[in-house]
Amino acid sequence: MALMIGVIFRKNGNVHYLGSAETGLNIGDKVICRVEDVVEIGEIVTYPTSMAGEESIASTKKIIRKATYYDLSVDELNKGKETEGYRKFEDLAKKYGLPMKLVDVHIIFDKSKMIFYFTSEKRVDFREMVKELAAYFKMRIELRQIGVRDEAKIVGGLGPCGMNLCCKSFLTDFESISIKMAKDQNLPLNPLKISGICGRLMCCLKYEYDSYKEFVEKAPEKGTPVKCSFGKGIIYSYEPLKNNVIVEFENESKVSVPISQIEIDNEREMPSKLPDRNEEDFTITDIENYLD
Repeated sequence: MALMIGVIFRKNGNVHYLGSAETGLNIGDKVICRVEDVVEIGEIVTYPTSMAGEESIASTKKIIRKATYYDLSVDELNKGKETEGYRKFEDLAKKYGLPMKLVDVHIIFDKSKMIFYFTSEKRVDFREMVKELAAYFKMRIELRQIGVRDEAKIVGGLGPCGMNLCCKSFLTDFESISIKMAKDQNLPLNPLKISGICGRLMCCLKYEYDSYKEFVEKAPEKGTPVKCSFGKGIIYSYEPLKNNVIVEFENESKVSVPISQIEIDNEREMPSKLPDRNEEDFTITDIENYLD
């Protein structure tokens, strides 16, 4: 197994695991790294860990050394040029009438490339802009069009919970989120309540989904006649995170009972009218059209 260290090259960027022969490195240290064919400066975010199957990339992705005072000075100069890149980009976008919104600018440590991250609602022809940027900054220019989720990750903000966005705080990769996750967790199918500030489904819908999915697979269907220590009733609703079900009895009282303490009553038939579901008047098609 190879000994790998987690490094980020941009604030809140993805974590890259690199091999290292250096000793005494700690979280927060700035390090000079070789990633494929470029030299980049990064920050250590994890302690060394053994990872199987990483030996093949150790030669192309590795930590060269801890950053020196000179290296940090070069990084500061690059950041100054990045700030200048914002102004130049905006001027050229206006000059050529391009509907582009600049999100971030990044210069590779060895000055082999300057990357502009932008959003746009449509495809744009920025070839003339690239030529002028390359002539002005005297380095290779790359323009990357990113999506709204990537923009939220870079810019940041507050989520509906009042906390900093997960993608800005700790998430390093985006996972696939589906409408089914919200439906299986019995959340209101209202786009305004299950969408993040990026306009896409909230990443946190994934966090507890596996627990809900596991519970629903073993829980009886709503309306199923059951028996428990409190008497006979029907399944009214669920409490997946507690691993409980709500049982409604004939006197309309309801009790939360652990799923392990109920037994299906095969002597009684399921009622023709099941408990009303607490859903809003939105269909899955409505939500998908809203999010597009």
